[in-house]
Amino acid sequence: MNVIETALQGVKIIEPKVFGDHRGWFMETYSVSIFEESGIDIGFVQDNQSFSASKGTLRGLHYQLNPKAQTKLVRCTKGAIFDVAVDIRKESPTYGKWFGIELSADNKKQLLIPKGFAHGFMTLTEDVEVQYKVDELYAPEFDRGIIWNDPAIGIEWPINIKPVLSAKDENAPLLSAAENNFIYGE
Repeated sequence: MNVIETALQGVKIIEPKVFGDHRGWFMETYSVSIFEESGIDIGFVQDNQSFSASKGTLRGLHYQLNPKAQTKLVRCTKGAIFDVAVDIRKESPTYGKWFGIELSADNKKQLLIPKGFAHGFMTLTEDVEVQYKVDELYAPEFDRGIIWNDPAIGIEWPINIKPVLSAKDENAPLLSAAENNFIYGE
């Protein structure tokens, strides 16, 4: 398993080693020992899975406030997504900056998104399944979001169409107005 740093501190690309033969393939999607060797010490407590039927479905940008903030390990097991992490840690040198990567069933890459980052994705194909681990249980009273097209963030979504959104995501606030209790370095 390769762990690759990104321009956003703490956001990492995880590339599993895939072993294939005439029967198909095998890979480890998570290994506590490999994560610990890479300096990642996370106790995951819940696995989540989503299905999106339509290409251009956008979910996000989501996060949970402290003390129920979540680290996420995201992978796409069917189809393809453009997965995004946005630094929302106040006083961070990369506050408001984003990182995006294609995750797909074919490339098998994963994205590790730590606490203090908003997360969202856009489906690049139809019939998409996304699975992710989190290190904190879902707590609806701490659930927050930021509008997907905030011009101050400037995410360059790869599909130039009106996305399929939930009412919650369509009405999310700008980063400047979003409730946020993350401070860089804390």
